[in-house]
Amino acid sequence: MNKLNAIIIEDEIPAARLLHSMITRLRPQWTLTIVPGSVDEAASWFKENPQPDLIFLDIQLADGNAFDFLSTVQPSSVIIFTTAYDQYAIRAFTVNSIDYILKPIDETRLLDAIIKYETLQNKGIPHPQEYLNTLLDTLQHKERRYRTRFLIYGADRFWSLQVTDIAYFYSENKITFAVTKKGQEHIIDLSLNKLMEQLDPELFFRANRQVIISIDSIDHAEPYFNGKIAISVLPPYKSQITISEEKLSSFKLWLNY
Repeated sequence: MNKLNAIIIEDEIPAARLLHSMITRLRPQWTLTIVPGSVDEAASWFKENPQPDLIFLDIQLADGNAFDFLSTVQPSSVIIFTTAYDQYAIRAFTVNSIDYILKPIDETRLLDAIIKYETLQNKGIPHPQEYLNTLLDTLQHKERRYRTRFLIYGADRFWSLQVTDIAYFYSENKITFAVTKKGQEHIIDLSLNKLMEQLDPELFFRANRQVIISIDSIDHAEPYFNGKIAISVLPPYKSQITISEEKLSSFKLWLNY
């Protein structure tokens, strides 16, 4: 791929720097710029600079989200989204020349997205306005049904477990458990990744690779080591639940939604 101008819009500085270093290793010939990760500051940057070819855009920004930014700026650039959780049905973004990368970002997955972009460039990207209109329509599509219950099997009977009764999910030895607000545990025949596709993101958050927490289960949060925070839930989880520094901004936005 020839020289290309790309920017990173990310509200978490460590995550922006990490992504910058990954892209630089993969495409050292690109001109790459980190832009402030807020709607207002990113919009100001676009007023003073030419449109980049490609934007690595975080879904959650410091003062809004990707929809706010795209509506304000109306960029002609192609977008690759980065996000900590699947709040906006981002699997739909893979249509019409766009892609998404889940955090924490894996360099192999990043390379896949870059190669996809380069392939589409060679074939011809759709007209910028058509591309943007499709993108905005996707972001505005919020009519989505989320799972409301699970069928639980016992030794001699089965019953329905309501999602609203669940405090958190956790994975152990490749088995997923749902823990109710009363402290009961039930095996769920879905991975945490699949659960996050089916649960309402306003109510549930992927704290880390092992745990998904409900907004109602949180007792309190406190500082932890290396920029992390520790979450205490009710009923208590068997070990410490921590939120990484990279996911902290998304977690705060989720709490304040």
